[in-house]
Amino acid sequence: MLAAAQRLRRSSEFAAAVRGGRRAGRGNLVVHLTLPETTGSEDIAPKPARDGAEAESAPVSRAGFVVSKAVGPAVVRNKVRRRLRHLTRERLAGLPTGSSLVVRALPAAATSTYQRLGVDLDAALAAARSGRGRRHR
Repeated sequence: MLAAAQRLRRSSEFAAAVRGGRRAGRGNLVVHLTLPETTGSEDIAPKPARDGAEAESAPVSRAGFVVSKAVGPAVVRNKVRRRLRHLTRERLAGLPTGSSLVVRALPAAATSTYQRLGVDLDAALAAARSGRGRRHR
């Protein structure tokens, strides 16, 4: 399971990642990846967090999942969501700090194997990071 600080929770967070991020679809899913802006302040070292409130404000890579009713009944949707959550947790550390990732399952994900979902997620993340599938504004 993803830690609370690593999850997108609000609809505004999902909307920002979907609207402002790079989109790439591969196989049974589509990813929307928003990479952090480079502001030129990388040379300033962040302060170490002392308590829980400061730790929450530290930028971390975050992920959210969209599994619609088109995927199947609740049992199937939850199974797909659990699989995607586990696969994403393994890959979230490889994203730049401050990234937002939304993984949307397509209806075919209901019958897909765990390994196939992993291959599709890797391919979609690679495409989104390389700039292919970039949205034009």
